[in-house]
Amino acid sequence: MHVPLILTDFLDRAVELYGNKLAIIGDDRSYTYAELGERVNRLSHGLKALNIEKGDKVAYLSPNTMEMLEGFYGVFQVGGIMTPLNTRLKPEDYLYILEHSECKVLFVDSELYPLVEPILPNVPNLKKVIVQGTQRQGEGENYDQWLSQYSFASFDRVLLEEIDVASLLYTSGTTGKPKGVMLTHRSNYLHALSTQHHLRVSDQDTLLHVLPMFHVNGWGSPFYYTANGATQVMLRKVDPEAIFKKIDAYGVTVAHMAPTVLNMLLEYQKQKHLHVANQLRIIIAGSAPPPAFVAAVEEGLGWEFIQVYGMTEISPLITISEIRSQYVDLQPSEQSKLKAKTGYAMIGSKVKVIDEHGETVPSDGKTIGEIVARTNGVMEGYWKNPQATAETIRDGWLYTGDMATVNELGYIEIVDRKKDVIISGGENISSIEVEGVLYHHPAVLEAAVVAIPHEKWGEVPHAVVVIREGYELLEEELIQFARQKLAHFKAPKSVSFINALPKTASGKIQKVQIRKEFWGNRDRMVQ
Repeated sequence: MHVPLILTDFLDRAVELYGNKLAIIGDDRSYTYAELGERVNRLSHGLKALNIEKGDKVAYLSPNTMEMLEGFYGVFQVGGIMTPLNTRLKPEDYLYILEHSECKVLFVDSELYPLVEPILPNVPNLKKVIVQGTQRQGEGENYDQWLSQYSFASFDRVLLEEIDVASLLYTSGTTGKPKGVMLTHRSNYLHALSTQHHLRVSDQDTLLHVLPMFHVNGWGSPFYYTANGATQVMLRKVDPEAIFKKIDAYGVTVAHMAPTVLNMLLEYQKQKHLHVANQLRIIIAGSAPPPAFVAAVEEGLGWEFIQVYGMTEISPLITISEIRSQYVDLQPSEQSKLKAKTGYAMIGSKVKVIDEHGETVPSDGKTIGEIVARTNGVMEGYWKNPQATAETIRDGWLYTGDMATVNELGYIEIVDRKKDVIISGGENISSIEVEGVLYHHPAVLEAAVVAIPHEKWGEVPHAVVVIREGYELLEEELIQFARQKLAHFKAPKSVSFINALPKTASGKIQKVQIRKEFWGNRDRMVQ
């Protein structure tokens, strides 16, 4: 008999096999898997009382908290679609996403409530706003009080098929408006099975939730760590001191994080001369780091460095850069070079690098092509955006827009981005969106926004601007102008002025030429 791959299976397994084991550790309370299961049932009963039905969207605006983890499974039991929101956006971004997604309920952390308070009257499709944590008067209904009204008894679940959409995740992409990525239960489920194998997840693990769970469900961690009965430690804010304390206090064995966060930990450890006893596996995604960075982590901290690659549209991980058995005898310096690369395909994913004619590039480490992938994790498409879907998925292959080479050992390495997306501290920034804001300034004639290297954030937005004749414009003035209209991490960190932007014969701005000034002769455009 065919058993559909539904994500609630993962919590069911944990409750059955690890019911009396510590499941979630928060700042002020902890729960076993049995207690987590009961709270999830309460949540589902509450959502049903709000008439949430199969296919309805339920949004979460929250840091990494146990309430958000409960949301994944509580929403699934009623057949709802989990819609996590990036915590670093502006009110108008939330207005667009909540309206576009047609969300019926919003769960919001009390610290983040001010971000949505101005726009809530303009979202008529929202039936209810429920606030997690200590709140001020008038902020909506309190989560714990609301939850306590409902039974912890088993919930009569809505019948789901594995091809039903489980999560709707909004990504910046390369256009001004975010795009909603639809991922099914099947996609998330099969991704979890593959990833937990490659990351060696087991019931012996204690995970520290460093990477925000709104980032592709924290790379699926609420699924495969729960399925294996691992203990999960919540981290509300990225702070080096807090991270090291939690690692030590709870015996953390694994954490997922952005390269910038890992760099912060390295610097903090050096400054404080910390002795780190725990042997951690550190899962890093994003642009590949220099080999020296890998060596610093493994030698300085004694942690195992694991580079992975993926994107929201593929659930998200498709490659890993561990050392395969044939190459374990390579010199440490050569191993660091391999570990710093994008890697090779995970089980269940077909990944190749192709040229403009669709042919696979040679494994020479030089020829550049685009990474394309075919996997069960590929999205169903962009919500209410068939044109963008058709542009991204062609002949069954998802075109990532990332440009890469393949070396003689079959390791892929990203060298540039076909799309002009800036990835700053793990956040995607659309250069087109930023340029659109700059063009609203009356003194701006032309503008191009590119990534430039940054020690802390990896890369940050830089604006190159042509000023209109008869106008004057200062760098700081334009930066402040952008910060008033954009989330601060999206605004340019610096501005340079130029008489004319370099362009092709057809008039297209040549951002490659602009970037060269800032990246020089480095062997990759992305750090």
